[in-house]
Amino acid sequence: MPDADRPQELPVRLLTDPEMIDACRVRDFARVFRLVRTKAGIYSSMIARRCELTPSRVGEVIQGRRQLQHMDVIERIADGLRIPGGMLGLARRPWETPQVLVATEREVPQVPEPEQQTPSSLPGPDVDDILALATRTSLSAATLEAFRSSIEDYWRRDDQHGGEALRPAIVGQLRYVVGLLKENRPSSIQNGLYGIAAELARLTGWTYFDARQYNQARAYFTEALQLAKEIDDRQFMANVLACMSLQGTYQDRPADSLALVTAAQDQARSALDTTPRVLSMLSMREAFAHATLGNRDSTHRAIGEAHRHFEQIRASDPDPSWVTYFDEPKLIVDTGIAHGRLGEAATAEPLIADALRREDRTNQRGRAFHSFWLARIQLDQGKLDQACHTATQALGPASAVASERVSGHLREFYDQLASHRQDPVALAFEARLRELVPSVSGSPRP
Repeated sequence: MPDADRPQELPVRLLTDPEMIDACRVRDFARVFRLVRTKAGIYSSMIARRCELTPSRVGEVIQGRRQLQHMDVIERIADGLRIPGGMLGLARRPWETPQVLVATEREVPQVPEPEQQTPSSLPGPDVDDILALATRTSLSAATLEAFRSSIEDYWRRDDQHGGEALRPAIVGQLRYVVGLLKENRPSSIQNGLYGIAAELARLTGWTYFDARQYNQARAYFTEALQLAKEIDDRQFMANVLACMSLQGTYQDRPADSLALVTAAQDQARSALDTTPRVLSMLSMREAFAHATLGNRDSTHRAIGEAHRHFEQIRASDPDPSWVTYFDEPKLIVDTGIAHGRLGEAATAEPLIADALRREDRTNQRGRAFHSFWLARIQLDQGKLDQACHTATQALGPASAVASERVSGHLREFYDQLASHRQDPVALAFEARLRELVPSVSGSPRP
Protein backbone atom coordinates (compact mmCIF):
# COMPACT_ATOMS: atom_id res chain seq x y z
CA MET A 1 0.00 0.00 0.00
CA PRO A 2 1.61 3.31 -1.02
CA ASP A 3 2.50 5.62 1.85
CA ALA A 4 0.52 8.41 0.21
CA ASP A 5 -2.69 6.41 0.72
CA ARG A 6 -2.16 5.95 4.45
CA PRO A 7 -1.93 8.60 7.17
CA GLN A 8 1.14 8.40 9.36
CA GLU A 9 -1.01 8.52 12.49
CA LEU A 10 -4.58 9.23 13.51
CA PRO A 11 -4.96 12.64 15.16
CA VAL A 12 -3.94 12.57 18.82
CA ARG A 13 -7.25 14.24 19.72
CA LEU A 14 -9.07 11.21 18.27
CA LEU A 15 -6.88 8.63 19.94
CA THR A 16 -7.45 10.34 23.29
CA ASP A 17 -11.19 10.83 22.75
CA PRO A 18 -13.00 8.82 25.50
CA GLU A 19 -15.55 7.55 22.97
CA MET A 20 -12.78 6.24 20.72
CA ILE A 21 -11.00 4.66 23.67
CA ASP A 22 -14.17 2.88 24.75
CA ALA A 23 -15.08 1.76 21.21
CA CYS A 24 -11.62 0.25 20.75
CA ARG A 25 -11.66 -1.37 24.19
CA VAL A 26 -14.85 -3.33 23.37
CA ARG A 27 -13.88 -3.68 19.70
CA ASP A 28 -17.01 -1.93 18.52
CA PHE A 29 -15.80 -1.35 14.97
CA ALA A 30 -19.04 0.27 13.87
CA ARG A 31 -18.27 3.13 16.26
CA VAL A 32 -14.55 3.04 15.46
CA PHE A 33 -15.19 3.40 11.73
CA ARG A 34 -17.74 6.17 12.27
CA LEU A 35 -15.34 8.12 14.51
CA VAL A 36 -12.47 7.68 12.06
CA ARG A 37 -14.73 8.87 9.26
CA THR A 38 -16.14 11.93 11.05
CA LYS A 39 -13.11 13.05 13.08
CA ALA A 40 -10.20 12.05 10.88
CA GLY A 41 -11.76 12.44 7.42
CA ILE A 42 -11.04 8.83 6.41
CA TYR A 43 -14.06 7.71 4.41
CA SER A 44 -15.51 4.22 4.08
CA SER A 45 -13.83 3.39 0.78
CA MET A 46 -10.50 4.51 2.22
CA ILE A 47 -11.07 2.47 5.39
CA ALA A 48 -11.75 -0.58 3.20
CA ARG A 49 -8.59 -0.09 1.16
CA ARG A 50 -6.31 0.48 4.13
CA CYS A 51 -7.71 -2.42 6.17
CA GLU A 52 -7.84 -4.79 3.18
CA LEU A 53 -11.61 -5.16 3.44
CA THR A 54 -14.30 -4.85 0.79
CA PRO A 55 -16.31 -1.60 0.76
CA SER A 56 -19.53 -3.57 1.20
CA ARG A 57 -18.13 -5.27 4.30
CA VAL A 58 -17.15 -1.92 5.82
CA GLY A 59 -20.63 -0.59 5.07
CA GLU A 60 -22.24 -3.59 6.77
CA VAL A 61 -20.06 -3.06 9.86
CA ILE A 62 -20.98 0.63 10.09
CA GLN A 63 -24.68 -0.25 9.72
CA GLY A 64 -24.40 -2.83 12.53
CA ARG A 65 -25.15 -5.79 10.27
CA ARG A 66 -21.73 -7.44 10.62
CA GLN A 67 -19.18 -7.82 13.40
CA LEU A 68 -15.44 -8.22 13.02
CA GLN A 69 -13.95 -10.76 15.43
CA HIS A 70 -11.15 -12.62 13.62
CA MET A 71 -7.76 -11.67 15.01
CA ASP A 72 -6.12 -11.24 11.60
CA VAL A 73 -8.84 -8.75 10.60
CA ILE A 74 -8.44 -6.82 13.86
CA GLU A 75 -4.68 -6.67 13.28
CA ARG A 76 -5.26 -5.35 9.74
CA ILE A 77 -7.52 -2.63 11.14
CA ALA A 78 -4.90 -1.66 13.74
CA ASP A 79 -2.19 -1.48 11.09
CA GLY A 80 -4.29 0.09 8.35
CA LEU A 81 -5.76 2.85 10.50
CA ARG A 82 -2.72 3.26 12.74
CA ILE A 83 -4.59 2.42 15.95
CA PRO A 84 -2.04 1.47 18.64
CA GLY A 85 -2.25 -2.22 19.44
CA GLY A 86 -2.86 -1.69 23.14
CA MET A 87 -6.11 0.16 22.43
CA LEU A 88 -7.50 -2.97 20.73
CA GLY A 89 -6.06 -5.49 23.20
CA LEU A 90 -3.24 -6.45 20.83
CA ALA A 91 0.49 -6.59 21.30
CA ARG A 92 2.45 -3.50 20.32
CA ARG A 93 2.45 -3.24 16.53
CA PRO A 94 5.77 -3.06 14.66
CA TRP A 95 5.01 0.39 13.22
CA GLU A 96 4.60 1.82 16.74
CA THR A 97 8.38 1.91 17.18
CA PRO A 98 9.50 5.35 16.00
CA GLN A 99 11.24 5.12 12.65
CA VAL A 100 13.97 7.48 13.75
CA LEU A 101 15.10 4.95 16.37
CA VAL A 102 14.92 2.04 13.94
CA ALA A 103 17.00 3.97 11.42
CA THR A 104 19.62 4.81 14.04
CA GLU A 105 20.04 1.16 15.00
CA ARG A 106 20.41 0.06 11.38
CA GLU A 107 23.03 2.71 10.69
CA VAL A 108 25.39 1.36 13.35
CA PRO A 109 25.25 -2.47 13.03
CA GLN A 110 28.85 -2.82 14.16
CA VAL A 111 27.98 -1.64 17.69
CA PRO A 112 27.40 -4.71 19.95
CA GLU A 113 24.58 -3.11 21.98
CA PRO A 114 22.90 -0.49 19.81
CA GLU A 115 20.02 -0.02 22.23
CA GLN A 116 22.42 1.74 24.60
CA GLN A 117 23.35 4.36 22.03
CA THR A 118 21.91 7.87 22.20
CA PRO A 119 19.96 8.74 19.03
CA SER A 120 21.65 11.43 16.94
CA SER A 121 18.43 13.43 16.89
CA LEU A 122 15.30 13.69 19.00
CA PRO A 123 12.11 11.93 17.89
CA GLY A 124 9.46 13.80 15.99
CA PRO A 125 6.72 15.85 17.66
CA ASP A 126 4.21 13.03 17.94
CA VAL A 127 3.42 12.13 21.54
CA ASP A 128 3.81 8.41 20.92
CA ASP A 129 7.40 8.97 19.78
CA ILE A 130 8.14 10.57 23.11
CA LEU A 131 6.34 7.86 25.04
CA ALA A 132 8.48 5.22 23.35
CA LEU A 133 11.43 6.56 25.35
CA ALA A 134 9.69 6.00 28.67
CA THR A 135 11.50 2.74 29.37
CA ARG A 136 14.77 4.69 29.33
CA THR A 137 13.58 7.30 31.81
CA SER A 138 15.03 7.21 35.31
CA LEU A 139 12.55 8.40 37.92
CA SER A 140 13.14 9.66 41.43
CA ALA A 141 11.19 11.36 44.22
CA ALA A 142 12.25 14.68 42.68
CA THR A 143 10.62 13.67 39.39
CA LEU A 144 7.36 12.94 41.18
CA GLU A 145 7.52 16.30 42.92
CA ALA A 146 8.01 18.00 39.55
CA PHE A 147 4.87 16.26 38.26
CA ARG A 148 2.92 17.42 41.31
CA SER A 149 4.13 20.99 40.88
CA SER A 150 2.98 20.99 37.27
CA ILE A 151 -0.46 19.75 38.36
CA GLU A 152 -0.72 22.56 40.92
CA ASP A 153 0.16 25.01 38.16
CA TYR A 154 -2.49 23.53 35.87
CA TRP A 155 -5.13 23.99 38.58
CA ARG A 156 -4.03 27.57 39.22
CA ARG A 157 -4.23 28.46 35.54
CA ASP A 158 -7.54 26.61 35.25
CA ASP A 159 -8.98 28.88 37.97
CA GLN A 160 -7.62 31.97 36.24
CA HIS A 161 -8.32 31.22 32.58
CA GLY A 162 -10.32 27.99 32.27
CA GLY A 163 -9.09 24.57 31.24
CA GLU A 164 -9.91 24.43 27.53
CA ALA A 165 -6.50 25.61 26.35
CA LEU A 166 -4.71 23.52 28.99
CA ARG A 167 -6.40 20.23 28.13
CA PRO A 168 -4.04 19.04 25.34
CA ALA A 169 -1.04 19.48 27.63
CA ILE A 170 -2.81 17.75 30.54
CA VAL A 171 -3.90 14.80 28.39
CA GLY A 172 -0.41 14.52 26.94
CA GLN A 173 1.10 14.37 30.40
CA LEU A 174 -1.54 11.85 31.49
CA ARG A 175 -0.66 9.56 28.59
CA TYR A 176 3.03 9.94 29.39
CA VAL A 177 2.58 9.01 33.05
CA VAL A 178 0.29 6.07 32.20
CA GLY A 179 3.04 4.90 29.85
CA LEU A 180 5.54 5.03 32.71
CA LEU A 181 3.27 2.79 34.79
CA LYS A 182 3.92 -0.10 32.40
CA GLU A 183 7.48 -0.46 33.71
CA ASN A 184 8.55 -2.17 36.93
CA ARG A 185 9.72 0.40 39.46
CA PRO A 186 10.14 0.60 43.24
CA SER A 187 6.75 0.63 44.96
CA SER A 188 7.20 4.15 46.33
CA ILE A 189 7.78 5.50 42.81
CA GLN A 190 5.07 3.33 41.25
CA ASN A 191 2.47 4.35 43.82
CA GLY A 192 3.41 7.98 43.35
CA LEU A 193 2.94 7.63 39.60
CA TYR A 194 -0.51 6.10 40.09
CA GLY A 195 -1.48 9.04 42.29
CA ILE A 196 -0.21 11.55 39.75
CA ALA A 197 -1.98 9.78 36.89
CA ALA A 198 -5.22 9.74 38.91
CA GLU A 199 -4.97 13.48 39.54
CA LEU A 200 -4.23 14.20 35.87
CA ALA A 201 -7.25 12.12 34.85
CA ARG A 202 -9.45 13.98 37.35
CA LEU A 203 -8.14 17.31 36.11
CA THR A 204 -8.88 16.31 32.52
CA GLY A 205 -12.38 15.28 33.56
CA TRP A 206 -12.80 18.61 35.33
CA THR A 207 -11.87 20.57 32.20
CA TYR A 208 -14.51 18.63 30.24
CA PHE A 209 -17.05 19.17 33.04
CA ASP A 210 -16.31 22.90 33.01
CA ALA A 211 -16.94 22.84 29.26
CA ARG A 212 -20.23 20.99 29.89
CA GLN A 213 -19.02 18.02 27.88
CA TYR A 214 -20.37 15.60 30.43
CA ASN A 215 -19.80 12.23 28.74
CA GLN A 216 -16.11 12.93 28.27
CA ALA A 217 -15.86 14.22 31.83
CA ARG A 218 -17.42 11.05 33.20
CA ALA A 219 -15.00 8.88 31.22
CA TYR A 220 -11.96 10.64 32.68
CA PHE A 221 -13.42 10.72 36.19
CA THR A 222 -13.94 6.96 35.88
CA GLU A 223 -10.33 6.53 34.78
CA ALA A 224 -9.22 8.58 37.80
CA LEU A 225 -11.22 6.28 40.08
CA GLN A 226 -9.61 3.20 38.56
CA LEU A 227 -6.10 4.62 38.96
CA ALA A 228 -6.73 5.65 42.58
CA LYS A 229 -8.18 2.23 43.33
CA GLU A 230 -4.90 0.60 42.22
CA ILE A 231 -3.19 2.16 45.24
CA ASP A 232 -6.25 2.06 47.52
CA ASP A 233 -6.31 5.86 47.87
CA ARG A 234 -9.81 6.09 49.30
CA GLN A 235 -9.65 9.77 50.09
CA PHE A 236 -8.90 10.54 46.46
CA MET A 237 -11.60 8.15 45.28
CA ALA A 238 -13.99 10.10 47.50
CA ASN A 239 -12.78 13.32 45.88
CA VAL A 240 -13.46 12.01 42.36
CA LEU A 241 -16.91 10.75 43.35
CA ALA A 242 -17.62 14.20 44.81
CA CYS A 243 -16.71 15.76 41.44
CA MET A 244 -19.09 13.37 39.72
CA SER A 245 -21.77 14.25 42.27
CA LEU A 246 -21.37 17.94 41.50
CA GLN A 247 -21.68 17.16 37.79
CA GLY A 248 -24.95 15.37 38.58
CA THR A 249 -26.41 18.61 39.96
CA TYR A 250 -25.53 20.38 36.70
CA GLN A 251 -27.07 17.59 34.63
CA ASP A 252 -30.30 17.81 36.64
CA ARG A 253 -29.77 14.31 38.01
CA PRO A 254 -30.06 14.98 41.74
CA ALA A 255 -30.72 11.35 42.65
CA ASP A 256 -27.47 10.33 40.93
CA SER A 257 -25.73 13.21 42.65
CA LEU A 258 -26.86 12.04 46.07
CA ALA A 259 -25.88 8.41 45.38
CA LEU A 260 -22.40 9.47 44.25
CA VAL A 261 -21.70 11.72 47.21
CA THR A 262 -22.98 9.02 49.60
CA ALA A 263 -20.48 6.61 48.03
CA ALA A 264 -17.80 9.28 48.38
CA GLN A 265 -18.52 9.61 52.10
CA ASP A 266 -18.38 5.82 52.52
CA GLN A 267 -14.94 5.76 50.88
CA ALA A 268 -13.69 8.62 53.03
CA ARG A 269 -14.92 7.08 56.29
CA SER A 270 -13.24 3.77 55.44
CA ALA A 271 -9.86 5.49 55.09
CA LEU A 272 -7.81 5.86 58.26
CA ASP A 273 -6.23 9.17 57.23
CA THR A 274 -9.31 11.14 56.11
CA THR A 275 -9.10 14.69 57.46
CA PRO A 276 -11.90 16.93 58.78
CA ARG A 277 -11.47 19.26 55.79
CA VAL A 278 -12.21 16.41 53.38
CA LEU A 279 -15.27 15.38 55.40
CA SER A 280 -16.48 19.00 55.48
CA MET A 281 -16.18 19.32 51.71
CA LEU A 282 -18.09 16.06 51.20
CA SER A 283 -20.87 17.14 53.56
CA MET A 284 -21.28 20.34 51.56
CA ARG A 285 -21.55 18.34 48.34
CA GLU A 286 -24.23 16.26 50.08
CA ALA A 287 -26.03 19.50 50.93
CA PHE A 288 -25.97 20.49 47.25
CA ALA A 289 -27.53 17.15 46.28
CA HIS A 290 -30.29 17.40 48.89
CA ALA A 291 -30.98 21.03 48.00
CA THR A 292 -31.34 20.12 44.32
CA LEU A 293 -33.84 17.45 45.36
CA GLY A 294 -35.67 20.02 47.50
CA ASN A 295 -34.98 18.12 50.74
CA ARG A 296 -34.94 21.08 53.15
CA ASP A 297 -34.30 19.24 56.43
CA SER A 298 -31.61 17.00 54.93
CA THR A 299 -29.92 20.03 53.37
CA HIS A 300 -29.81 21.86 56.69
CA ARG A 301 -28.47 18.74 58.42
CA ALA A 302 -25.68 18.32 55.83
CA ILE A 303 -24.77 22.01 56.13
CA GLY A 304 -24.51 21.58 59.89
CA GLU A 305 -22.26 18.55 59.42
CA ALA A 306 -20.02 20.50 57.05
CA HIS A 307 -19.55 23.28 59.59
CA ARG A 308 -19.01 20.82 62.46
CA HIS A 309 -16.24 19.02 60.54
CA PHE A 310 -14.69 22.35 59.52
CA GLU A 311 -14.46 23.45 63.15
CA GLN A 312 -12.36 20.35 63.85
CA ILE A 313 -9.65 21.32 61.34
CA ARG A 314 -6.17 21.74 62.83
CA ALA A 315 -3.08 23.26 61.24
CA SER A 316 -1.26 19.95 61.71
CA ASP A 317 -3.81 17.93 59.70
CA PRO A 318 -2.23 16.03 56.78
CA ASP A 319 -4.66 17.47 54.23
CA PRO A 320 -4.21 16.25 50.65
CA SER A 321 -3.19 19.10 48.35
CA TRP A 322 -6.39 18.72 46.30
CA VAL A 323 -8.63 19.78 49.21
CA THR A 324 -6.73 22.85 50.42
CA TYR A 325 -8.95 25.05 48.22
CA PHE A 326 -11.80 24.33 50.64
CA ASP A 327 -11.08 27.20 53.00
CA GLU A 328 -13.44 29.28 55.14
CA PRO A 329 -14.63 31.59 52.33
CA LYS A 330 -15.38 28.50 50.22
CA LEU A 331 -17.34 26.93 53.09
CA ILE A 332 -19.34 30.13 53.51
CA VAL A 333 -20.11 30.65 49.82
CA ASP A 334 -21.13 27.00 49.38
CA THR A 335 -23.40 27.32 52.41
CA GLY A 336 -25.02 30.32 50.75
CA ILE A 337 -25.43 28.47 47.46
CA ALA A 338 -27.05 25.49 49.20
CA HIS A 339 -29.57 27.84 50.84
CA GLY A 340 -30.05 29.56 47.48
CA ARG A 341 -30.85 26.24 45.80
CA LEU A 342 -33.60 25.77 48.39
CA GLY A 343 -35.04 29.21 47.61
CA GLU A 344 -33.90 30.64 50.95
CA ALA A 345 -32.67 33.87 49.36
CA ALA A 346 -32.65 36.02 52.50
CA THR A 347 -30.32 33.54 54.22
CA ALA A 348 -28.16 32.98 51.16
CA GLU A 349 -27.49 36.61 50.17
CA PRO A 350 -25.32 37.80 53.11
CA LEU A 351 -23.32 34.56 53.11
CA ILE A 352 -22.37 34.77 49.44
CA ALA A 353 -21.69 38.51 49.67
CA ASP A 354 -19.38 37.97 52.67
CA ALA A 355 -17.49 35.17 50.91
CA LEU A 356 -17.01 37.30 47.80
CA ARG A 357 -15.36 40.03 49.88
CA ARG A 358 -12.90 37.47 51.25
CA GLU A 359 -12.23 35.34 48.18
CA ASP A 360 -8.90 35.15 46.37
CA ARG A 361 -9.23 37.64 43.51
CA THR A 362 -7.03 35.57 41.20
CA ASN A 363 -9.72 32.87 41.03
CA GLN A 364 -11.58 34.45 38.13
CA ARG A 365 -13.96 31.58 37.53
CA GLY A 366 -14.94 31.27 41.20
CA ARG A 367 -15.61 35.00 41.51
CA ALA A 368 -17.73 34.95 38.35
CA PHE A 369 -19.77 31.94 39.56
CA HIS A 370 -20.41 33.35 42.97
CA SER A 371 -21.21 36.84 41.71
CA PHE A 372 -23.85 35.50 39.32
CA TRP A 373 -25.30 33.39 42.12
CA LEU A 374 -25.52 36.51 44.29
CA ALA A 375 -27.08 38.53 41.46
CA ARG A 376 -29.77 35.91 40.87
CA ILE A 377 -30.58 35.71 44.58
CA GLN A 378 -30.82 39.50 44.78
CA LEU A 379 -33.13 39.52 41.77
CA ASP A 380 -35.28 36.84 43.43
CA GLN A 381 -35.82 39.35 46.25
CA GLY A 382 -36.76 42.17 43.87
CA LYS A 383 -33.45 44.02 44.33
CA LEU A 384 -33.02 44.92 40.66
CA ASP A 385 -30.42 47.68 41.09
CA GLN A 386 -28.22 45.56 43.35
CA ALA A 387 -28.59 42.51 41.13
CA CYS A 388 -27.55 44.39 37.98
CA HIS A 389 -24.63 46.01 39.80
CA THR A 390 -23.43 42.63 41.09
CA ALA A 391 -23.81 41.02 37.65
CA THR A 392 -21.97 43.90 35.98
CA GLN A 393 -19.10 43.45 38.43
CA ALA A 394 -19.03 39.76 37.48
CA LEU A 395 -18.57 40.45 33.76
CA GLY A 396 -14.89 41.27 34.22
CA PRO A 397 -13.85 37.89 35.63
CA ALA A 398 -16.38 36.15 33.37
CA SER A 399 -14.77 37.59 30.26
CA ALA A 400 -11.30 36.60 31.49
CA VAL A 401 -12.01 32.88 31.80
CA ALA A 402 -13.02 30.39 29.11
CA SER A 403 -15.69 28.39 30.92
CA GLU A 404 -19.01 27.18 29.58
CA ARG A 405 -20.24 26.79 33.14
CA VAL A 406 -19.59 30.50 33.73
CA SER A 407 -21.43 31.30 30.51
CA GLY A 408 -24.30 29.10 31.68
CA HIS A 409 -24.64 31.00 34.96
CA LEU A 410 -24.54 34.28 33.05
CA ARG A 411 -27.27 33.08 30.68
CA GLU A 412 -29.44 32.05 33.60
CA PHE A 413 -29.21 35.56 35.07
CA TYR A 414 -29.79 37.10 31.64
CA ASP A 415 -32.95 35.02 31.18
CA GLN A 416 -34.14 35.89 34.67
CA LEU A 417 -33.77 39.58 33.79
CA ALA A 418 -36.19 39.29 30.85
CA SER A 419 -39.12 41.06 32.52
CA HIS A 420 -36.90 44.03 33.45
CA ARG A 421 -35.24 44.61 30.07
CA GLN A 422 -36.60 48.16 29.69
CA ASP A 423 -35.39 49.35 33.09
CA PRO A 424 -32.38 51.72 32.77
CA VAL A 425 -30.25 49.66 35.14
CA ALA A 426 -30.96 46.53 33.10
CA LEU A 427 -30.20 48.36 29.85
CA ALA A 428 -26.88 49.49 31.30
CA PHE A 429 -26.04 45.94 32.29
CA GLU A 430 -26.84 44.66 28.80
CA ALA A 431 -24.66 47.33 27.20
CA ARG A 432 -21.74 46.25 29.36
CA LEU A 433 -22.55 42.63 28.62
CA ARG A 434 -22.38 43.20 24.85
CA GLU A 435 -19.10 45.05 25.27
CA LEU A 436 -17.33 42.38 27.34
CA VAL A 437 -19.08 39.13 26.42
CA PRO A 438 -20.67 39.65 23.00
CA SER A 439 -21.24 35.97 22.35
CA VAL A 440 -23.60 35.52 25.28
CA SER A 441 -26.29 38.14 24.72
CA GLY A 442 -29.19 36.60 22.83
CA SER A 443 -27.48 33.24 22.41
CA PRO A 444 -29.39 30.02 23.03
CA ARG A 445 -29.02 28.22 26.32
CA PRO A 446 -26.75 25.18 26.27
